[in-house]
Amino acid sequence: MKKLLPLTLLCGIVVMAVISTGMGSIQVPVGQIINPSTAPDYVRTIIFDIRLPRILMALLIGMMLASSGVVVQTVFQNPLADPYIIGIAASATFGAVLAFIFKMPDIMYGISAFISCLASTFIIFHLSNRGGRVNVTTLLIIGIAVSSFIGAMTSFAMYLIGEDSFKITMWLMGYLGNATWRKVGILLLPLILSLVFFFMNRSQLDALLSGDEEAHSLGIDVHKLKVRVLSVASLVVAFSVAFSGMIGFVGLIIPHSIRIITGPSNSKLLPNAALAGGFFLLICDTIGRMVLAPVEVPIGVVTAFFGAPFFLYLAFKSGRGSM
Repeated sequence: MKKLLPLTLLCGIVVMAVISTGMGSIQVPVGQIINPSTAPDYVRTIIFDIRLPRILMALLIGMMLASSGVVVQTVFQNPLADPYIIGIAASATFGAVLAFIFKMPDIMYGISAFISCLASTFIIFHLSNRGGRVNVTTLLIIGIAVSSFIGAMTSFAMYLIGEDSFKITMWLMGYLGNATWRKVGILLLPLILSLVFFFMNRSQLDALLSGDEEAHSLGIDVHKLKVRVLSVASLVVAFSVAFSGMIGFVGLIIPHSIRIITGPSNSKLLPNAALAGGFFLLICDTIGRMVLAPVEVPIGVVTAFFGAPFFLYLAFKSGRGSM
């Protein structure tokens, strides 16, 4: 199963991409998807300018959220640590809203979100770290507090925006309908950089699983490693939130599920979780588009339907001491 998992996920992504391309207010036959030259001009426009960018954006953001979830859980040594749950994503939202207020270009949405996200990440990391260990309860309380405070600031910023705030309200619930090839190109850079960085440090991340003291005895500068990893994770979360809004639980569900199959080693966990994250978010986006068609259900709502029960399961399991 472990060896076939990457191939299975890739095949699932291809099949789901074909299904997602064909579904919508205008149905596109499979033959025209496989061979677009046989399709009318308006169908080619739908395929290449609307649906393909959205599909790729769902894949990229799913990969970003899942991979960041893997490393955040490793750094905090906690299966409940997720960029959405512990408040990191909320701060990225605030940065992106500021970029909207000041009418910045697309790339600045990600940069502004990154600055905001980085600041809150290290506040959460510093406050929840006691004696080299992170207590589950402390982490969640601090995450909720930071998320609530940042949420209040975001709400105030939306109030200042006025009539245009409805655009942000839709985006806050998770929205991929504004996908473009330009945004796909922008997202590729942080995704590739982060995956390369995480994979290059996979052995050191594995050492963290045995505890900070064990990692330090192996010659690893634990503090520096955590700072670097969290910085890159913040970059990933910031750009995903900036272009898609708040999409929760991907970084919780996927790493934990894939870890059951591959084990905790990041050599196999990271690439498989990235693929599974893209696959999962593509499924959720397709469900959101079709379940109440032509009305679109925000993708963040769909992921929450899956994620909330999963989080409760992990919370109760953790409470019984089965980490």
